[in-house]
Amino acid sequence: MQHSDTIINAAKKVRLAIFDVDGVLTDGLLYLLDDGQNLKAFHCHDGLGLKLLAKSGVKIAIITSHRSTLIEKRMAQLQVEYVYQGVENKIVAYEDLLKKLNLRDEEIAYVGDDLPDIAPIRRAGFGVAVANATPMVKEFALYQTEKSGGAGAAREVCEFILRAQGTYQAVHEAFL
Repeated sequence: MQHSDTIINAAKKVRLAIFDVDGVLTDGLLYLLDDGQNLKAFHCHDGLGLKLLAKSGVKIAIITSHRSTLIEKRMAQLQVEYVYQGVENKIVAYEDLLKKLNLRDEEIAYVGDDLPDIAPIRRAGFGVAVANATPMVKEFALYQTEKSGGAGAAREVCEFILRAQGTYQAVHEAFL
């Protein structure tokens, strides 16, 4: 698929990639057990994508409105340093990350799927909607994935950034 220079140039500038969880790193379905616990399914391809992107020097963060020890454990496995849970207004956490890391909007990729993600998608230099995002989210995104959330969309974004920045081959060397 051919991408415009605008999209590629935006991806070249990314120094921090922020991901929503439900609907982006998962399929968005909530599996609830009788005791109130919930289950989430994370795609292993997405996890490796996050690790590869981090290996290239791009920092990784998540911002999610839900709070779960499951998310905490998965992000620890992936060595995601910046984890914001229970955040209703995602732009507050987004701005905290910019300040903490001394970054500008054009250096941010934000990947989301639903209404709470619109504000950070609009602010980020590389705003991304996953394929199964709500129509309004897609309206504001610079880039839209071919894959759905929880089914490789995060990996797709990571690899797009790696290719745009010319680091794709280098981070894959260990596997060749």
